Order: sequence, then structure tokens, then C-alpha cells
Amino acid sequence: METKRRALGRGLEQLFSNEAFNIDEFEKNIVENTSKEDVQEIKLDELRSNPYQPRKIFDSEKLEELASSIKDFGVIEPIIVKKSIKGYEIVAGERRSIAARKAGLETIPAVVRDFSDEEMMTIALLENIQREDLNVIEEAVAYKNMIDTLHLTQEELAKKVGKSRSHITNILGILGLPKNVQDMVLSNKISMGHARALSKLNDEDKIVKMAEETVENNWSVRDLESSLSEGNFEKKVTIKKREEKNTKHLNIQNVMREKIGTLVKVNNKNIVIPFENDSDLERILEILNIDIDVD
Repeated sequence: METKRRALGRGLEQLFSNEAFNIDEFEKNIVENTSKEDVQEIKLDELRSNPYQPRKIFDSEKLEELASSIKDFGVIEPIIVKKSIKGYEIVAGERRSIAARKAGLETIPAVVRDFSDEEMMTIALLENIQREDLNVIEEAVAYKNMIDTLHLTQEELAKKVGKSRSHITNILGILGLPKNVQDMVLSNKISMGHARALSKLNDEDKIVKMAEETVENNWSVRDLESSLSEGNFEKKVTIKKREEKNTKHLNIQNVMREKIGTLVKVNNKNIVIPFENDSDLERILEILNIDIDVD
């Protein structure tokens, strides 16, 4: 393990300390400490997204610009990947891999390193936050996944990602809003301040109604808060309870994730094995030695 992580150096220490972490410096450190002989040309068809990748939609215009650059100059900086059961998982550089496909390449230069689930999740989140802002919903989902999977408090998560505790709390509150109100936040019809005020309400119908009135009347956050106060709406009562770790289940979960290469969850007497498509399902069944025709 020490040999595999030799090139991670100071960057990996900063990743899990209270010091500032910069994804560009982290990748630069890995590449500069990797000999040319250790940079591999990996087939794009062998690559899978980081299972913790919070970004689901990439800017098509920026991808086309990057693809055009790759056609002219090639992939200048190798991506970083982790070997999985079949192929490789992208740790950092997914945009480059997508653009390389668009540019017509069949392979991409890559540095292969070993990372834990915790490292991959944190790197994926920080890469997107620092290089190309996540939308507020993607950011909230990413934070929730880190809290649930790594069993972090909001305070611990705030330190990890370099945000304030209040920022984490406010972002997570958006996930409790109705979908159409979340869409209002994404389209900038209402602000984070409006969303925070609405997230304290208990009745979804009233949340939607007040969100629509906010847009219609062009209310400020103070206007909305004043209206909510005058309306005597029922507020949520939050009882904070941190789920106790089940070490045995966590160990089983980590072993299964490593073997199957997907984000397996073991909790509440259930085992959940997600898959992306029929091809991915066939891959999982093959690993589990289950012979079933999924067509």
C-alpha cells in the first residue's frame, strides 16, 4: 500500500486534514512524481465513472471546446484512475475522458493509483467544486452521500470540504423541498435564502404556494420570512440523531464494493447493489457467478 501511494505525497495528507486542498496541485503532484514509463494508454471503453461522481450533466459547449483542443494537441495531462474488477474507475479527469471520446480517440493517457472509497468520494466532490461549480442540487446530493457513507457530522464534513457549517446545513435543507421548488432554485427564480426559509415549513403544499407567491410578487427573503411569520405556518421539528456505526456491516459493504465495483450499501437488514444498465448488470452477475439471461 505504501508503494502504491508513494506519489500521492503531501496532497493526500491535506485531503483529510484541516488544511486547504487544491485539486490542481494534487494532480500535478501525482503526475510529476510518476515516470513516463508508468503513464499507461488505457482504452476509453475500459473506463467507468467514479461511483461517487456528483456531476451528472456536463456543459456540452465546454466539452466541445475541450474535444477540439484534444484533436489539435492531444490529452496533455493524464487522467488518474483506479483499477477495478473489470477495467478502471476514473478518480479525476472525467471531463477529459468524455472529450477524448468526442475527439475520436480510442485510448487516453492515465496514471493508475489505489484509492479508498473515502478518498475517491472526497476527490470527486472537490474536483467539481473547485474546477466547475456543481449546481446546488448536485452539491447537496454529494454532501448527503458523504455524510451517509462516511458517517460524518455536518461539522466534520464542513472541515473536509472547506465550507462553513451553515453552508452545509442550508444546502442539505434544499433536498427536503418539493421537486418543483428545487427547480425554482436551480433556475434562479428563488434564492438560497428563500429556499432556507421555505425548508423550515412542514406542509409541502404550503411550501409550493409560498414559493410561487415569492416569484409572483418578487419578494425578498425578508418579505417571505415576514409573510411566513404572519401566516403562522407549522414549522418542522427536527430531532437530530446520529446513526451508530455498525462496523461489521461497514466492513462487509467495503469488501463488496471492492469486489463488485459499484456503490453497494449494507444496512437495515438489506443489501442494495445498484447498476447503470443491462450491460453493467450482466457484469455484476458474472462476478457473483450467477448465470441468468437478463434480456
